[in-house]
Amino acid sequence: MQIDSPVDLRKLPETDLRVVSDEVREYLIDTITKVGGHFGAGLGTVELTVALHYVFNTPQDKIVFDTGHQAYPHKILTGRRDDLHTIRQYGGLSGFLKRSESQYDDFGAGHATTSISAALGMAAARDHLKEDYRVVAVIGDGAMTGGLAYEAMNNCGVLKSDILVVLNDNNMSIAPNVWALSNYFSEIFASPTGRRLRESIVGMTERMDTIGDRIRGLAHRIEGGMKAVITPGMLFEALGFRYFGPVNGHNVTQLVRMLQGIREMKGPILLHTITQKGKGYGPAERDSQFLHAIGKVDKITGKAFPSAAPAKPAPPTYQKVFGEAMVEICTTNPNVVGITAAMPDGTGLDVVQKHHPSRVYDVGIAEGHGVTFAAGLATQGVVPVVAIYSTFLQRAFDHIVHDCAIQHLHVVFALDRAGVVGADGPTHHGVLDLAYLRIIQGMVVMAPKDEQELRDMLWTSVNGYKGGPIALRYPRGNAEGVPLRPMQSIAIGKSETLRKGSSVAILAIGPLAYRAMTVADQLLAEGIDVEVVNARFVKPLDTDMIDDVARRIGRIVTVEDGQIEGGFGSAVAEYLAQQHHGCHLRIHGYPDEFVEHGTQQELHAQYLLDVQGIATTVRDFMAECAVRKAASLL
Repeated sequence: MQIDSPVDLRKLPETDLRVVSDEVREYLIDTITKVGGHFGAGLGTVELTVALHYVFNTPQDKIVFDTGHQAYPHKILTGRRDDLHTIRQYGGLSGFLKRSESQYDDFGAGHATTSISAALGMAAARDHLKEDYRVVAVIGDGAMTGGLAYEAMNNCGVLKSDILVVLNDNNMSIAPNVWALSNYFSEIFASPTGRRLRESIVGMTERMDTIGDRIRGLAHRIEGGMKAVITPGMLFEALGFRYFGPVNGHNVTQLVRMLQGIREMKGPILLHTITQKGKGYGPAERDSQFLHAIGKVDKITGKAFPSAAPAKPAPPTYQKVFGEAMVEICTTNPNVVGITAAMPDGTGLDVVQKHHPSRVYDVGIAEGHGVTFAAGLATQGVVPVVAIYSTFLQRAFDHIVHDCAIQHLHVVFALDRAGVVGADGPTHHGVLDLAYLRIIQGMVVMAPKDEQELRDMLWTSVNGYKGGPIALRYPRGNAEGVPLRPMQSIAIGKSETLRKGSSVAILAIGPLAYRAMTVADQLLAEGIDVEVVNARFVKPLDTDMIDDVARRIGRIVTVEDGQIEGGFGSAVAEYLAQQHHGCHLRIHGYPDEFVEHGTQQELHAQYLLDVQGIATTVRDFMAECAVRKAASLL
């Protein structure tokens, strides 16, 4: 059917909605298996999305999705069907909700657990401005493991605003949920009282032939119904919601009638839907975690297409190096544990789970709790390694300051996905970590240039430093391919000079040090003799090295895969200003803007952080220095 907007959808008879749902799911499968993207969660929300846009008058009525990667069917139904093949590609559609992309995207959603708070704010604004529209929050795919959702629900009960929360319960986040509520019903019916009741029913009905079978079947259904309905209903009712459900989230007719029935109700309403992640696509149903997000895959098997063998094996990813180093460290140090916020596979801690299953704690999508939980562990002599994506750790900033730094607790932060991460875009780029971590008093912040240095920094953080919180950040993707040796400690706050020079010094942080070396080789042929320093530490700075370079060369270019404002280059500039060095400085990184999505290579080229871009930056800087020198001689 030709549906270019929800207006077209609402013109159809209700009997056509199953066909629409089937077509949306098939289009999603056809497109995403060809181009890649988030996959399983969207397949699970097809019928729910169709029903919501059919019942509610969008875009006047507001729908907030959380997590945002559930919203691919929403994009298909809201005028972006023909552009879906560009999703997560440079210049194409965002993989998440984006207000600037569509009038139907009421709230940008990249991080989880935000929908109820945002939707309640919209409802409060509606009431304040005396306007008339409905507000719906769709929360699921693990977002209910975050505390922000419960803070918002509590506030809903206080404000009593008209708002509908749809709990899309697929029992998954990216890894299986650690939501304690998912075990609540089982605990009740596994209690001694519950067991005695069940045993009594079985014993009484065993002598009753056919009717006994029916009674046992009825009792089983009642038990299942109580597990699924009564207890969660009581929880949400206690928070001030009128609870409905659970209902089959893949029965579009039932969903439409349920939504029509509760649409006009007043106050906070919660509709509990049960869905299956990956619904309608066999490989995703069988492995919903693996097919949470995919690259190009074979539509029939769900497996990636075989690629030609590279001339030499690709280096391991940084996350794999981190995970294997953690296994080594846990084997030798019984007091080390790992903490993840629902991302064991993404961070490499799944390898540690396999070898040391009791040494990894998954706290759910609750980064703030995870950091304070780590602080509690540290007070008792345990060494927690908190492995969280750089962008997600932003959510726990106050916990780092208040619970770790002020108390000088030995908590290690391993920030995966530092710098630009590619297709996930501005909500997932880790470009702020150097800035937001280095301003914290007593914090140590470092970045390895390669996988061996990552191992050494992790070893140093766990075994060689006890002064307080310490962080290392490393990028997404493959490492440099250097040979690995046993881990050893490195000196805190000391850089490494990779190449001596006399014309200009490049102080690079992280793997950009290798690009700086390539730049130095290129520029030497042009008469520019470049010194290259692997800075290693953003805090504390190697001030002895900076003093030496400032006096000896007098021209410095800092290079970082992070935001210019407040980052590594800013730290160098602050120190130079305090020391009154007459040194020329160029800070090179990302400008004061949000970086859009694209491959890492495309984004590095756009912001002149590839080899050619860094070389151009150094040439321009040298030309400026020459002009300044000539002007001073006039």
